[in-house]
Amino acid sequence: MTSLDELIAKARLLLSEGHSPGQIADELSLSMETVTWLLTQKKGEAAPKDVHIDWTAVSSSALLLDDVARLMLHRYHCAEPPRTGERAGPPALENATIVGIAISGVPLATLIAQAERQRLAIYHPAKHSSAERPTGSISGNFSAITGERCIIVDDVITSGRTMHEVVDYLRRHKATPVAIWVLFDKRGIREVDGVPVYPVFRVSRID
Repeated sequence: MTSLDELIAKARLLLSEGHSPGQIADELSLSMETVTWLLTQKKGEAAPKDVHIDWTAVSSSALLLDDVARLMLHRYHCAEPPRTGERAGPPALENATIVGIAISGVPLATLIAQAERQRLAIYHPAKHSSAERPTGSISGNFSAITGERCIIVDDVITSGRTMHEVVDYLRRHKATPVAIWVLFDKRGIREVDGVPVYPVFRVSRID
């Protein structure tokens, strides 16, 4: 069985277990377009250009997750100094709310917030909603974000749509997004609507 066959099988299994396409995209670290193709692809039809990232060896271990969260913290603090005329380094973490994007960004955001003794908020993206008109939302069980400086945390930037959605949501609710932290950036995005992105790894596909 090829890796593509395995992805198709995984996507179909997750669908049969009740996962939405958006949740499957998160589970497999793939774009919605790729997941749609995996679930509906026709014989001979070309697959979308995407990169599958499997980091379950890390994400399934609390100890390794803690190491990765600290790596993301160090990555931020060791950001390159600004060039002449640019802003003076990354924003400080004091009095910041760490916003974890469900699902995979939540454990990372929790560990980061704990390490820095900051507030924790959880964002549910629109792609996880089953409503007729899907919308994203902040969980009412965690910190509010109105009036707060926010650092957004997730595992992977795939298409960038979710990040644009979160930044827009925060601003509409009177919060100030100051940075985006991810493990993997598959799009080479330097900023999202003016908010700088701090990936640990940038992933590029060379055809």
